[in-house]
Amino acid sequence: MFEKLGRFGYRRRRLVLALTGVFVIAAVVWGTGVFGSLANGGFEAPDTEAARAVRTIEQTVGRTGTDVIVLYRDPARTVADPGFRQGVEQHLAGLPTTDVVRTSTYWSTRSPAFVSKDQHSTYAVVTLTGADPEERLSAFHRIDDRLRQAPAGLDVKVGGEVAVFDEVNTQTEHDIVQAESISLPIVLVLLVVVFGGLVAAGLPLFVGGLAILGAFVVLRALSTFTDVSIFSINIVTMIGLGLAIDYALFIVTRFREQLAAGDDVESALVTTMSTAGRTVAFSGITVGVAISSLVLFPVMFLRSMAYGGAAAVLVAMVAALTALPALLAVLGHRVNKLRLPWLSRSTGPAAEHGAWYRLAHSVMRRPVRYVVILVPLLLILGIPFLQAQLGGVDHRALPAGATSRTVTETLQSDFAGAGGSEVLVAVRFATPPADPAAALAPYIGRLQQVGEVEDVRLGGYKDGVASVVVHTHYTAQELPARDVVKGVRAIDPPAGTSAEVGGETAALMDLLHVLAERTPWMAGFIIVITFVLLFVAFGSVVLPAKALLMNVLSLSASFGAMVWIFQDGNLSGLLDFTPAGFLDATNPVLLFAVLFGLSMDYEVFLLSRIREEYDRTGDNTRAVALGLQRTGGIITSAALLLIIVVAAFATSGIVFVKMIGVGLVIAILLDATVVRALLVPATMRLLGRANWWAPAPLAKWWQRHGFRESGEPAQGWSRTSSHAEDELARR
Repeated sequence: MFEKLGRFGYRRRRLVLALTGVFVIAAVVWGTGVFGSLANGGFEAPDTEAARAVRTIEQTVGRTGTDVIVLYRDPARTVADPGFRQGVEQHLAGLPTTDVVRTSTYWSTRSPAFVSKDQHSTYAVVTLTGADPEERLSAFHRIDDRLRQAPAGLDVKVGGEVAVFDEVNTQTEHDIVQAESISLPIVLVLLVVVFGGLVAAGLPLFVGGLAILGAFVVLRALSTFTDVSIFSINIVTMIGLGLAIDYALFIVTRFREQLAAGDDVESALVTTMSTAGRTVAFSGITVGVAISSLVLFPVMFLRSMAYGGAAAVLVAMVAALTALPALLAVLGHRVNKLRLPWLSRSTGPAAEHGAWYRLAHSVMRRPVRYVVILVPLLLILGIPFLQAQLGGVDHRALPAGATSRTVTETLQSDFAGAGGSEVLVAVRFATPPADPAAALAPYIGRLQQVGEVEDVRLGGYKDGVASVVVHTHYTAQELPARDVVKGVRAIDPPAGTSAEVGGETAALMDLLHVLAERTPWMAGFIIVITFVLLFVAFGSVVLPAKALLMNVLSLSASFGAMVWIFQDGNLSGLLDFTPAGFLDATNPVLLFAVLFGLSMDYEVFLLSRIREEYDRTGDNTRAVALGLQRTGGIITSAALLLIIVVAAFATSGIVFVKMIGVGLVIAILLDATVVRALLVPATMRLLGRANWWAPAPLAKWWQRHGFRESGEPAQGWSRTSSHAEDELARR
């Protein structure tokens, strides 16, 4: 199959490149419009009790959300000054009713919660029109300029839920441009160093551009059928560019090796596609499967990451297997043009006794020592994850100094009655009462007795549905607020009614429940599919099991580092973020899927070369050493380039994007060094010939149908392998 793909790429190279050009034009014209079609938020789980409660209240009683908060301050006048009031009310009076449902101020409510402790500040709550977040964001955009035009003598700042998400979106677009401007020049320089020439160095960026544009096309197409989060763009840029560089690096390196070995262009391309191309295909499928497992979660943010990640991986894979071979066929030996003399290096096969070969033998002479030291070390690094606390996204996701974050922090610190959070209870009557307040009075009294509840009031009533508002001084993300929700849910509603409890804290608790319920299914899906794919690739049931265990070790260490850094706040000054005391609940799930896939990327590449040597010699020890020698430098280079790409996202002003970038950097670093360079040779030496074991029926099936680098099965492997291992033991 891959041999035919190589011949097709050579013989139809102009056709393939012409079609690629048409695709690029279409993607630039249409696909780049994806930014205007993506949705906001999406961190809640739909169809939960909390979601139903809010939906019931909004559809009957009406929306009372604090979509926008306008903070007013006058250092010279107090709120009691008539001029202060006049300035605020005139500022709000011109807001169009097509965009604003209502505004609430101190003077319309007479609530002291609207006045700061020093009496020099107040705020207005603006409820926007719109049946969904997208419509409300559009309404906000239409009035945003009007809101920021401060009346004479007043300082105005705009915040609130919609303003926070709008600022997050703006920051996200800024961060993508910033990450690319940081990473691309560094990546290009490193590619020149790796390849020793400008032509070869440009090829991975060519594939990376195709991957990003192709993923944009897929996301825009998907956004016409379903909601896709704006944050999917981050993973497209991060994973698409990173893996495209990896795949192009594997293929270009093998192509240059074959040319240096004396192959003509067509033969070199055919061999490249039947070896490195096959590896790229298996890697792409494995990584794509891992990331696509996120669609098992009914959360728009995670589903969008699945869409964006899987699209980026699959487009990168297809581009590396079609457009790149066609371009290599056109370039031929010119792939080595524009070489830089001071970076000249051999493009032929790596020497059998190079540094990576010697490292492999050094490790395999003392395999027990490496396993006994490294495995406990990785487990110890993972210990902090046992103390992980999970929370949601709030204003602290934005960088310090962001306007909408400043508004929230000012309310919490300067307004005595504006802190805390609210739990919303939707009470539905089977028979509408004559007096809803009287009918609910006993129920409200019982809710008032729940621990840490400050106030309970009837928020509204219409068409047999009442809204009951429970206020606590704890913010929605604080752990005691969850106890309040549990207490409210434990109170039976009045006879003849049903009640559902919502609010920000309740929504978070329901999200955590959904994540806990679906995560085992996601993990099982990834493990089973990965196991099957690795068996088909290598004909062993031992290697897939070992690879899965290695992944668990590197993932646990990475998760432990995430807790130590982002939950406990270590390195917060260096990384420039405000620790919230918890991890965003969706991030561990997202990182699990992405990191599992990326770990398999290097595992497949390394084991493919080991299997190729094993099929050729039948010598397990020699195959491991030669496999590491021929891939160690490439894996290290690929890992370094991927680290540069994802590390640029660690500069993001959005904390959970920063967390993804830092987590990926740590995991890739551990995986490419400790796991692939040390643990894999050590464990494969200990397992010996058992590495390649499979039950007889499966082994027979693989001999007939499995994929291998070379067409010939191993010959005389038992005698050769035993001899090599005895010799290694004597050393």
